[in-house]
Amino acid sequence: MKDHILQKLSADPSGLIWAFYFHKSAPVKSLSLSEVSAISDDIASRNVGGFVWLHFNLSQASTEKWLRENTQLPVEFFEALQQGSRSTRIELVDDSLLAVVNDVLHEFSFNPHDTSTLWLSVTPHMVVSARRKPLKSVDRLRQAVESGARMETSVELLTHLLRDQADVLIGIVRETVTRVDKIEDDLLAERLNTKRANLGNLRRVLVRLQRLMAPEPAALFRLLQRPPQWIDELDLQDLRQSSEEFSAVLVDMASLQERIKLLQEEIAAMVNERNSRSLYTLTVFTVMALPINMIAGLFGMNVAGIPLADHAHGFWMIVSLVACMTGIAFWALTRQRRDR
Repeated sequence: MKDHILQKLSADPSGLIWAFYFHKSAPVKSLSLSEVSAISDDIASRNVGGFVWLHFNLSQASTEKWLRENTQLPVEFFEALQQGSRSTRIELVDDSLLAVVNDVLHEFSFNPHDTSTLWLSVTPHMVVSARRKPLKSVDRLRQAVESGARMETSVELLTHLLRDQADVLIGIVRETVTRVDKIEDDLLAERLNTKRANLGNLRRVLVRLQRLMAPEPAALFRLLQRPPQWIDELDLQDLRQSSEEFSAVLVDMASLQERIKLLQEEIAAMVNERNSRSLYTLTVFTVMALPINMIAGLFGMNVAGIPLADHAHGFWMIVSLVACMTGIAFWALTRQRRDR
């Protein structure tokens, strides 16, 4: 099935992945490319109601060219495609909405680079979305549509996508919390074997997700304050509520980042303490070995006049001297340790 879809996409210059027709009084209908044109004309002439959702694959080189030649998307949409990854934003362009939504890849593995962008153009009668890599939130939206989710307006579809994106982020936060809890339990039990690099990678992922997925406040504020006339009050309220829910998830993500930072500092302090203990032990052995090294060096010189060379008990006298000096050095170190 997957190979059949890939062959179909590679043979289709439009890069259309799926198309759905939403109508208030009828179930959601899946469309082919030839059916899209006819229904779009009927919707534009107001012969039928509802709206169409078209989703495209930009990884095909011919897709963008096809969109330019066969759609009436605003110029700003194609300019946004060239800008690459930017923070999530929804803004008014002429009489349509331009949305740039960042999302995690379908096979997200807590890699900071497992993110990509979804571009959308939303009008009362058509939603056009395009992406370069498979994304998790938009696939959840497709599954919801195929399961019978009813959406009466194009803005409701956009709102549903934002909520799916928030749900995906909540899942990422929960999985991260589980990992951090395990690390914290190991830290409290003093059996920590996790490197700080692992925590650093989790923190980098959260920082990147927060930076990319946080909606631009200025663009969203302008849209909510001066929406186009075709957006009714109920859809506007849902869009405002979804943005607030999304902001709450980002606040939880920021709190989790701070928690990871504190754990990194705690692990760093533990590592420094262990290094200090190892260095202290090495210092003790070095100082205790200093007297015997000095005396061995002095008595090992092949010069005349070495003391006790002809004495019957000279060796034991030197051993006693070394033992005495080593004991004094050890006593001085342990006393200094106790004073600390």
